[in-house]
Amino acid sequence: MKKPSLFVSLIPVILLVIIIFTCVRLFGDEVTAGPSQFTLLLVTIIAFAIARFKYHLTWGKAEESMISHLKNTYPSILILIAIGALTGSWMSSGIIPSMIFYGLKIIHPVIFLPLCFVISGIISLVTGSSWSTVGTFGVALLGAGQMIGMPTPWLAGAIISGAYFGDKMSPLSDTTNLAASFCGVPLFTHIKYMLVNTVPVFLICLVIYSIAGFRIPTQNTIDIQEQLTALQNTFNISGWLLLIPLITIVLVIKKVPPFITLFLSAIAGALAAIFFQPQICGEIASNRLSAAIIMISTHVNIETGNEILNNLTSTRGMAGMMNTVWLILCVIGFAGVMTASGMIGVITGNLLKLMRNTLSTIGSTLGTCIFFNMTLGDQYMAIILPGSMFSESYKKQKFAPEVLSRTIEESATVTSVLIPWNTCAVAQSTVLNVATMTYLPYCFFNLITPVFSLFAAAIGYKIRKLTN
Repeated sequence: MKKPSLFVSLIPVILLVIIIFTCVRLFGDEVTAGPSQFTLLLVTIIAFAIARFKYHLTWGKAEESMISHLKNTYPSILILIAIGALTGSWMSSGIIPSMIFYGLKIIHPVIFLPLCFVISGIISLVTGSSWSTVGTFGVALLGAGQMIGMPTPWLAGAIISGAYFGDKMSPLSDTTNLAASFCGVPLFTHIKYMLVNTVPVFLICLVIYSIAGFRIPTQNTIDIQEQLTALQNTFNISGWLLLIPLITIVLVIKKVPPFITLFLSAIAGALAAIFFQPQICGEIASNRLSAAIIMISTHVNIETGNEILNNLTSTRGMAGMMNTVWLILCVIGFAGVMTASGMIGVITGNLLKLMRNTLSTIGSTLGTCIFFNMTLGDQYMAIILPGSMFSESYKKQKFAPEVLSRTIEESATVTSVLIPWNTCAVAQSTVLNVATMTYLPYCFFNLITPVFSLFAAAIGYKIRKLTN
């Protein structure tokens, strides 16, 4: 097949960005409930039509590429469904309400926002999973913050920032191991080298969230005691329920596969509901077993007599993840055509030509990873492809391999959650029920990290060179 030109290769990408941006303006938070999926399929057809008539790409070849992408993405789809199940059962069983209750009792509202950032970071560092952190403790922190009147975008931004800090720095993280292995860097060499840029960015974010926490009014907007009383009146609050999240953390640390860990935790939550929340089960279904299955699988609305709590305790279970799965499948279609047509290869090949010095090399790598997050919709591909493509170029310029692995993490890992149609952004926005474009301006760790990386390259700060 004839190689596409750069101009032709960029047409689908530019169209995708323009139409998605238009859809965001038209549909707002509902953009992922259909408009984004339609856009992706439309641009997929346009990309295939171009490749078919100009370069004779067959639909069979495009489908093969899609299937290859699906194979890489399917584990993420299973994890996403498991998170939906877990969120539903943990809410109805009283696990998340208990976490919120005790958290509000202990944590002062003024320091709540920076604590969201730090707590999410610690949990994600320990577990190595931003998705698990956001889907469990993140949901609880968001609910507690909403109950004290903290703006939802700030809360979601702090939670996601902390989760991606921990994911990026944890030796248990799949993305951290992936970046290190594809660049040929020992894991702890990679992590230690990332500290050079990550620590300053972490401290900057902590200052921002701390200042915001002091400046945003909370105590005067909502009666916290009223919320605590409503929680106690609706759920049987118990410290014993907190054992299930602790067991979940242990399973993650023991490297039990994420899907199995999350789904077993969801089942544990449903069983806890049977014993600890009989009144909730009675409200959901005629018998407790049916209620347990419903809270895992589909929509549940619990009447608490409090509007804020009604919104908080409304869950969608596995069924609530179907829009997300639909979106991921559409992303796979677009990525498959772009890969099979050779358009992705042409764009990245031209980026390689820009790598002439430290700034242009690191800048091109950052841009390529973000580009892959946008076009392939998957952070794993945004890590693997640059790691494979740029290693020789970095060696020729005498850069240590950890420079490449760090740069990939500082772009592919952290920006994935900022692209509305990327699987990471879709997952987090669905779990937190906050649109990507709503939380994006407040994800300071994710926004500042690639900028700081570029700044460090510009001044030559801690850029390691090979000695032989």
